[in-house]
Amino acid sequence: MRALLLVGLALLAAPSPAAACSPVPGYRVPTNLDLTAAADMILLAVVEGPAAGNGSDAMRVRIRPVAALKGDASDAPATLPVGLASGDFALLSNPYQLEQAHPLAYAGGCIRTMVPRGSRLLFFLRRQGGDWLPAGGPFSRWAEDALTDDAPWLRAVRFYLRVLALPEGERAAALETRRSEWRAMADDPVAQLLADEVGRQIAGSNPPLREELPPPPAG
Repeated sequence: MRALLLVGLALLAAPSPAAACSPVPGYRVPTNLDLTAAADMILLAVVEGPAAGNGSDAMRVRIRPVAALKGDASDAPATLPVGLASGDFALLSNPYQLEQAHPLAYAGGCIRTMVPRGSRLLFFLRRQGGDWLPAGGPFSRWAEDALTDDAPWLRAVRFYLRVLALPEGERAAALETRRSEWRAMADDPVAQLLADEVGRQIAGSNPPLREELPPPPAG
């Protein structure tokens, strides 16, 4: 119920670009494997605070890169076009929710537009001109908190990067094998979550959205 309340509040507080979001009919949310493949950079970084300046910088934060899982670390940005969350909006990602995006993505903007100071996130980025922007499009998991090195989301993305490094004809078998390995760890609930996550990638593309906005994640 708390997550739903936050979503309702965010609908009132979302900046105007967020309020304008409206996916085209038939839009498909990218699978996490597709998101990993499409991103130009996947950056683990800590949010340090607001970027210096006024105006457009009100929706920009300063980050400290920790590691580039994909892309050139020397090209990592020092700031990103996302707002600094505070109060009830400083909501961390559920570490055991690997299917849907952060709840604030369902608040009118279609992507997460605010992140908490001090949190460590995995950012999926695309290069446009001289700037780094969110990758993946509406409702993608472009910015999710990953506070520990063994966070399930980090484990899944690192595995997807290994899969994508294989020849295309070997990828399906690699997914099946890893799902079976995780599923065999019957006493490990995180392994079961990861097996479910890999199963969604094996199933293929997400269905097209039938409504303008999908339901927010339970929580």
